[in-house]
Amino acid sequence: MKKGYFITGTDTNVGKTWATVALMHKFRQLGDTVVGMKPVASGCTLQAGQWVNDDALMLQANASVGVAYSLINPYAYEEAVSPHLAGRDDPLKMDQVQAGYAQLQAKAEWVLVEGAGGWLSPVNADADNSDLAKALGLPVILVVGIRLGCINHAKLTAQAISAKGLHCAGWLASCLERDMPYQRENIAAIQAAVAAPLLGVLPYQETPDFKSLASGLRVPETR
Repeated sequence: MKKGYFITGTDTNVGKTWATVALMHKFRQLGDTVVGMKPVASGCTLQAGQWVNDDALMLQANASVGVAYSLINPYAYEEAVSPHLAGRDDPLKMDQVQAGYAQLQAKAEWVLVEGAGGWLSPVNADADNSDLAKALGLPVILVVGIRLGCINHAKLTAQAISAKGLHCAGWLASCLERDMPYQRENIAAIQAAVAAPLLGVLPYQETPDFKSLASGLRVPETR
């Protein structure tokens, strides 16, 4: 059976892409095929006549099978601003994302869909990431950026996922600072406050070593 997860974060720049790629490597280590999808991305550059995003290119490079960039990232916007602003002239259409996701399902056992920004960040003028996850019918994996304020952000986001009627299959602690005071204590506090299981801690790295990051993760029990 083809399955997938929606990867969201407590904010933008909390390590969602690294977490998604690390999970892709974990599934591959377990013998499964996996592809990544980033339905909408802002801050793209023009390469060979096509707008591309560095995060989406990373997902493409780490997939089990070759997939066209346009299928991984159907909405690629030049401006590095919120998608509902960057995509004013070509807004995300939910049915097109659903169709693209279905095509990816036919190519691999797992599809990991990375959202843009935080859980309630807009993807077009009328919908946000929570609506996108709902439309795709996916359980959610929450990436928590471990920094000052992370306990509040994790609790609020977990509550918002539940309020949307979606299942949070687990969360990942993404360590954003080399020497954050009381880092372990913050992670423990989130564990105590959030019902979803901790799937792993992504240690601080200047450059990602996805093989080592994947080794410290576990996949949700719904696998």
